[in-house]
Amino acid sequence: MLATYDIVLVEDDVDLGNVVSEYLKLKTFNLRWFTTAAETLNFFATHTKAVKLFIIDVGLPDSNGFELAQQIGKQNPGQVFLFLTARNEKQDRLQGLGLGAIDYIGKPFEIEELVLRANNIISRISEHPTKPVAIPESSILIGDITYLKNQLCVILPGNVQKMLTLRESELLEYLYRQANSVVRKNEILLQLWGADDYFNGKSLEVFISRLRRMFKVSRRVSIENVYKVGYMLKVS
Repeated sequence: MLATYDIVLVEDDVDLGNVVSEYLKLKTFNLRWFTTAAETLNFFATHTKAVKLFIIDVGLPDSNGFELAQQIGKQNPGQVFLFLTARNEKQDRLQGLGLGAIDYIGKPFEIEELVLRANNIISRISEHPTKPVAIPESSILIGDITYLKNQLCVILPGNVQKMLTLRESELLEYLYRQANSVVRKNEILLQLWGADDYFNGKSLEVFISRLRRMFKVSRRVSIENVYKVGYMLKVS
């Protein structure tokens, strides 16, 4: 039977990687550590659905961490990533979020913070292993948009198909369950992110913007801001 892993750490700094991997193992995480993208992809080829969380350094010697995540995501849509980065540019964060990033940690970081975030993410995955397909139907009609839950994608007017990240799928499904009603921002953050804080709030805004841009072609579906309260998925 194929072994499963809580975490795959991809960090080329040997000193940092050794400290982080040993500490996470001490905290009872089942973990593998690699220093290059090539090693990671070689491992992933035989463990495609066996990793709960990838923690990836953005600056790798043989690849950009985002490019590595993109290659992994193509083979396993919905794979969850947490990025280690010293880069705080808005575009970098948007790129990572688009690839399925659940969280970022800027270097240098406190290792206890990393443990806390990793534990929260893995706990959510373990509690809701099939969250994106929680509704029994394989497809859901939302206005003039078809949401294919098993495939993590939507079919837009004009038969245009757009892939969703795991977080986009979770967010769309959550809003769909309360369509045409106001959903409070703090409620979404607590249910999907596990905490209502500034950085998670910014992450939510990014995903709302991505879905909103995706739905611009629709005449019947839109996501509206409710000032200082939250959002409403309007379906006619």
